[in-house]
Amino acid sequence: MKAWAERFYASKVWKDCREAFLQSKGFLCERCSETTNPMPAKIAHHKTHLTPENINDPHVSLSWSNLESLCQDCHNKEHHGSSETTRYIFGKNGEVIPI
Repeated sequence: MKAWAERFYASKVWKDCREAFLQSKGFLCERCSETTNPMPAKIAHHKTHLTPENINDPHVSLSWSNLESLCQDCHNKEHHGSSETTRYIFGKNGEVIPI
């Protein structure tokens, strides 16, 4: 978590918003959960990512229309790409080389 967002994510207003939103979605992932294979969601993801400029705008940070109920895997894919995507390799001396 970015330092500028710590206060927001620790706030009661965010925790209450997050809990109510996830509850409204049955605590299920909106991307991968299926009737035959329910996938629990623990993350209320901001579709428009929070920035230092918009974090104090409740239309962005607290609006349910900007939230998506996600499991950890779907959230990781959203922020870090597919788990099959290679973002770096190791050199012959063990050093990390970005691709």
